[in-house]
Amino acid sequence: MMELDGVVVRNFLLALAIGALVGIEREKHKTAEHPGSFGGLRTFILLAQAGAISAWLSLQLASPWLFLVTVMAVLALVLSAYVLENRLRPALGLTTEISAVTVCLLGGAVMYDQAEIAVVLAILTSAILTFKQPLHGLVSKIDSSDLYAAIKLLLATFIILPLLPNTSIDPWQALNPFKLWLLVILISSLSLAGYLATRWLGAARGTAIAGFSGGLVSSTAVTLSFARQSKTAVDPAAGAMLASGILLAWLVMLLRMMVMVALVYFPLLAGIWLPLSLMALVTLGFAGYCFWQGQQRQPLQQDPVPLTNPFSLWEASKFALLFGAVLLAVKLTEHYLPTQGLYWLAAIAGMTDVDAITLSMTELARQGSAPALVATAVIIAALSNTLVKCALVLVIGSPALRRHLLLSSLLISVTGLLALLF
Repeated sequence: MMELDGVVVRNFLLALAIGALVGIEREKHKTAEHPGSFGGLRTFILLAQAGAISAWLSLQLASPWLFLVTVMAVLALVLSAYVLENRLRPALGLTTEISAVTVCLLGGAVMYDQAEIAVVLAILTSAILTFKQPLHGLVSKIDSSDLYAAIKLLLATFIILPLLPNTSIDPWQALNPFKLWLLVILISSLSLAGYLATRWLGAARGTAIAGFSGGLVSSTAVTLSFARQSKTAVDPAAGAMLASGILLAWLVMLLRMMVMVALVYFPLLAGIWLPLSLMALVTLGFAGYCFWQGQQRQPLQQDPVPLTNPFSLWEASKFALLFGAVLLAVKLTEHYLPTQGLYWLAAIAGMTDVDAITLSMTELARQGSAPALVATAVIIAALSNTLVKCALVLVIGSPALRRHLLLSSLLISVTGLLALLF
């Protein structure tokens, strides 16, 4: 009498569990939307079992044709069921039928020693089927510009990037086209994520959402937009609510800097996480306080932040040129003015944009420069950028907005300076 193999028994049970997992979702779908349609809990369990048995027998008989014939038979069965059902209810989808073939294949994959990947794929399949409405809602929020931006990003990543040389092209070993474009893709991906978040969440749904999601694209754009709105707002809560949105955008900038450093050169994060985290906590505290103050009165209904699609190959190329210039300046400054010159460069570059200088300094640390020196320069760039945006609010914003942002900016800057000193 043949002795039962524990691994085989386990694999058969996993195959049945895969069929049950997908079958439960299809059973509920059939009950709610298509009574009497093909495929339910028992059908999917049997399909997974058929795939597992045929795969097991194929292994025992050393003949893969048995499993292939079983899959083809299941395919013919579900297509026949689809044709018959479509005569009664035209324009039916193929989701259940494709799921049936998938379950049969996954049942066979378990027996071919691919149990882990089969279970993962079964969970993903069930999730895709379960989240039908959210997925359709997500697609409805994607327009042509979003799709074009995603395709351009894929082109830049998988077509342009492999064609670039992965060697330095200057005497100072500062400019590597491959690494430059890779960092361009990184910052463009973060910007695109923020842009899509703004579109999908809807900036007009609240100042806090607009500030937070807009900060993923550009905290400076949020600051300028909200500062202009504060001059024309008649709501008494406008100053506090807009200050909250601006501070949330600044918070995202600080978090984004830490994420970029962690992705490019993780060891440098040890030198910057404490100052930037303390600055972020102070920023979050003031943002919460301003939001609470604004909620005490009628909430402000503001216009959306005027953000456009942030990714284009031309814009990415311009950023690459800017980033390369900053990187070259950093390398020359390190060579001729190794300490104070680097700090001045960080302060000047940070006045307009923290992304280029942060990535440049991170690349410098990755090439072997002193981590403490580079970390200090990154913090200086963050402080410089914060003070410049505060100056923009003081020049453009309303008196109420200026009151909130002036105190917030001073305490954020003092916190960063104290963290650097101690």
